[in-house]
Amino acid sequence: MSAVTVSTNDVTCCYHCGAEVPRGAPWRIDIDDRTHPLCCPGCEAVAHAIVEGGLGSYYRFRTELPERPTDRDTQRAETWAVFDDPELQREFVHPGSDDGHRQVTLAVDGITCAACAWLIEHRLNALEGLESSAVNLSHHRLHVAWDPARLKLSRILAELAAIGYPSQPYEPDQAQQKLQHEERQAIRRLIVAAVAMMQVMMFSIPLYVAGPDGMSDDFLSLFHWLSLALATPVVGFSALPFFRNALRDLRTRHLGMDVPVSLAILGAYIASAYAVLSSSGDVYFDSVTMFTFFLLFSRYIEMRARRRNGHSGNALSGVLPPSAIRLESDGSERVLPANQLRPGDRVRVRPGHGVPADGVIVAGHSSLDESMLTGEPLPVTREVGDSVTGGSLNVESVLEIEVTRAGRDARAAGILELTDRAFASRPRIAEQASRMAHHFVLRLLIVTLGVIVAWSFIDPTRVLWVTLSVLVVTCPCALALATPTALTACHGQMRRRGVLVTRAHAIEGLSQATRVVFDKTGTLTEGHMSLKETRVLAETLDAHQAGTLAAALEAHSEHPIARAFHALRDPSLRASNVHNHTGQGLEGTINGQQYRLGRPGFALAEPPAPPASTGQWLLLARSGDNGQDEALAWFQLDDVLREDARETVAALHEAGLSVELLSGDGSAAVEALADEVGIATWTAEATPESKLARIQALQAAGERVVMIGDGINDVPVLAAADVSVAMNGATDLARTRADAVLMSPRLWRIVEAMKLASLTRRLIRQNLGWALCYNLCALPLAAMGLVPPWAAALGMSASSLIVISNALRLNRSRLPTPNPMPLHAS
Repeated sequence: MSAVTVSTNDVTCCYHCGAEVPRGAPWRIDIDDRTHPLCCPGCEAVAHAIVEGGLGSYYRFRTELPERPTDRDTQRAETWAVFDDPELQREFVHPGSDDGHRQVTLAVDGITCAACAWLIEHRLNALEGLESSAVNLSHHRLHVAWDPARLKLSRILAELAAIGYPSQPYEPDQAQQKLQHEERQAIRRLIVAAVAMMQVMMFSIPLYVAGPDGMSDDFLSLFHWLSLALATPVVGFSALPFFRNALRDLRTRHLGMDVPVSLAILGAYIASAYAVLSSSGDVYFDSVTMFTFFLLFSRYIEMRARRRNGHSGNALSGVLPPSAIRLESDGSERVLPANQLRPGDRVRVRPGHGVPADGVIVAGHSSLDESMLTGEPLPVTREVGDSVTGGSLNVESVLEIEVTRAGRDARAAGILELTDRAFASRPRIAEQASRMAHHFVLRLLIVTLGVIVAWSFIDPTRVLWVTLSVLVVTCPCALALATPTALTACHGQMRRRGVLVTRAHAIEGLSQATRVVFDKTGTLTEGHMSLKETRVLAETLDAHQAGTLAAALEAHSEHPIARAFHALRDPSLRASNVHNHTGQGLEGTINGQQYRLGRPGFALAEPPAPPASTGQWLLLARSGDNGQDEALAWFQLDDVLREDARETVAALHEAGLSVELLSGDGSAAVEALADEVGIATWTAEATPESKLARIQALQAAGERVVMIGDGINDVPVLAAADVSVAMNGATDLARTRADAVLMSPRLWRIVEAMKLASLTRRLIRQNLGWALCYNLCALPLAAMGLVPPWAAALGMSASSLIVISNALRLNRSRLPTPNPMPLHAS
């Protein structure tokens, strides 16, 4: 057998299919340090899939050239190339974490289990220029980040199609329609299998009761032929997804649960069909139809559970209303798509309508239902000057809102992206379960081969049904479903209660926490700072002038303190060259003079003593022309303790967790608040560096730390903690760096989240333990011939349903009320 070579002569031929390569074609493949031309993106995708899959020897040993991609493949290739258009990419491609990198969310076809996610991620991560790829298993989405200078989006799409997962940019409407189509198709397959199973069982019951000798040959033959006719559409239609997935697993050399399933179904059907055609041997059509039905039924239940628990996440995709009423400069109204709104536009929101974008109320007052975003069932009152979030529902009266962020920049869109990031990653326990299922399938096939050999000597007439029972009863469906089902249910429950998990490891980390560390301002307190008192130190200023100077500096800050000076802002007084010294204060130039506002030691090298020992005092200072710094004014700030802060701290203590307060405020204010909420361990006047050092010291001592904060100065410590939680009013930077975001203003949601995380961890352990015990107990019984195929099908399906039902207990679990109770499950 000789290898085929591609003859070029005077024509450049495609290295893959031998067709003529168009002049200037950019497609290439590098093999054995040589670059070979290719004729189209389809050949490029297939060639790269072969080489990068470790099958490059194919080109040295092939005896015939493959066919060129069909017209349909060519159309697909052209479609991929379209997605490289910069204008088109503006609709769905976003800037990545690094300069020049891009990221996109794709809707992926064909995903059925964790093995699919593993295959996609490992295949794409091998591409040069790909920064990261992560599959959202629950919603069939893929988040990809890449360097466009080294890798094209069309190449990523082609690579996915080459390994059996055609994809397209995620659009909520199309993706939802696709999911609905998949669900309808699953129902059709389930109905066909159910009807056929009932009829085949009806023909099989007389055989079980009377036996082959108690029935005439004509009736026996008739029932066998009728069973064959009914089982054929079950195998050809209902079981088709199992065969497709198994074939893909074999091609990629990664064994999934569909391999033993397909072997069992095909083996039993082919042997039974041969027995009918040859009028000799036993038939197992009842086992084939029953196994297919129960497996489809358990997968359908699992699919519905994932969709139901992920529904609130999908709902966020459409939370912004499609249209808005924009007020024109002449006062007239214009209805336009909400995605065409821009910052500065004014919109009118009537009662019963959704708020189309983030903004500030400029006229009117009303109640807004924010339950979609915060999980709080009661409407909240909003009036002129208050911020509103896109997606809120106006309940009472007409509002006029000035848009600050719209479309993809709105808070709801950011929430959706953070949710996708959480589902795209998997915690360590999920990765272990996925590897366990893969190794189990490999060992199962080896054991099955041993069973075949052993029963060939014991009783050759029973080889087929014993082998069928082994494959069916030990199908690792329950093992593969144990972790993702529980995690999906936990994500859904937390999201409905106003806790948005943005990284998957947060659930595992919350369940293992030993210490909870709180920031003060905006965390234990509401963060609605108010200016309580101004004491002027300079004779040339009055209280109002000092306040406007401070307000000009604070206009460049997102810290909650800046809100206390908002009412004092003077539009004619602006600060320039403002620098935010994290954890210290602000420094900037006003009317040519340098000012500093913040901690006393930051504002002046030798500051005067604060007017009182209690409260939070800020010092405003000015650099003099003669090099002498001058203290201008003291500002006393006041904040309100969150109403459920004491109950939250008490519940955490009751759970056996250590609670600590870590704040940059003065010692007097921090000590007073710590005593009020019941925190014994506290640190005041902490800089971001000292906060980070404290967290690292706790971790070095073996603590598992949960950090809860809200400001820019909390970003380093949030990144260092084992689990970080950003408050609902946190800065954008803090929210994106945190592992979870508290969408609700209630601090008690932290207690509920930790309870849910602990329950989820316990349920995952129960599921994994049940799945392993079931398979280890069922395997020897089936191998000894004690389990008939129909009983194996029932056992396998019951095992999967038990795992799913156990995971869904999270939806019915009783969460703690504001009375202290233990959090950690035993």
